[in-house]
Amino acid sequence: MKELRIGLVGTGGIGRTHIERINNTLQGGKVVACADPAGAFGVSVAEKYGIKGFENPIDMINDPEIDAIMCTTADPYHEEYVLASIAAGKYVFCEKPLAPKADACKRIVEAEMKAGKKLVQVGFMRRYDSGYKQLKEAIDSKKYGEALLLHCAHRNPSVPDDWDNTMAVENSMVHEIDVLRWLLGEDYATAEVRFGKSTRHAVNGLHDPQIMILTTKSGVRIDVESYVNNFNDYDIKCEIVCEDAVLNMPQPAYISVNTKATTGHAMYTDCFQRFADAYNDEIQAWINASKEGRVDGPTAWDGYACQVAAAAASKARDTQTIVDVVYDPMPDFYQA
Repeated sequence: MKELRIGLVGTGGIGRTHIERINNTLQGGKVVACADPAGAFGVSVAEKYGIKGFENPIDMINDPEIDAIMCTTADPYHEEYVLASIAAGKYVFCEKPLAPKADACKRIVEAEMKAGKKLVQVGFMRRYDSGYKQLKEAIDSKKYGEALLLHCAHRNPSVPDDWDNTMAVENSMVHEIDVLRWLLGEDYATAEVRFGKSTRHAVNGLHDPQIMILTTKSGVRIDVESYVNNFNDYDIKCEIVCEDAVLNMPQPAYISVNTKATTGHAMYTDCFQRFADAYNDEIQAWINASKEGRVDGPTAWDGYACQVAAAAASKARDTQTIVDVVYDPMPDFYQA
């Protein structure tokens, strides 16, 4: 296949960013059509980018002129369009989460297995970040012994006023839930979420910051701070205490700024700045793999496993207890 012809469903901010990324920066693929659950809006975006617009996303998914699908809609629509893509036999990249609930993710898993071929990749872009990849290489090498403890942070300058307590886990720390499971190569056993003293910047009942505590099946203990109204910068940290060393994820190379008699470093304010290279590498890898007839990124099973752990952490937050993370057995289909 010379060029992967991509149909994008979900033409909000991240969808438009992916259109520009694929058509202007990456190689081997092109977004040739788009659609949106709000039909007329999708058509208007298509006109802006000079591509084909569809009123009905299902019609676009089933169009024989489309090779692969990218799903960047609001979360509740993911299941419908991913299932439609599987039914059409097309590779589909779905932004996280695969679906808002674990049972919906399981339906996608079952549909993919019935189709007999892996078709789904989930948009957990941190696996493509150079810092996380360096950490994984160090852990997998066993050079520093076993990982024992992880200390992580996920900080945002601010979030919208409608942000509630569920979002700290399910929209923010969900990235850590996936990437740390991948980093350590094992599932979680328990989850809990505790509240810190809440900042004055938190509104409408939001507790901010929060701390999620995960324990893996081998006993590795993980704490993740979520502070979504720090009024400073977008800051991601990961420190791994191993038997023979302490590993810290490298910080991005910020520019040095001299201004108003002060020398300092410019810092990122959102994930699209901080993980710009990871997004590019993630989507490029998906294009390459789809053209070669395979999935080599986060699978539908990874999407399911993430939502199981997120649901346990949310229950732990609501009950202020430690909750077991209980997965269904992984099918052989996803073992390789």
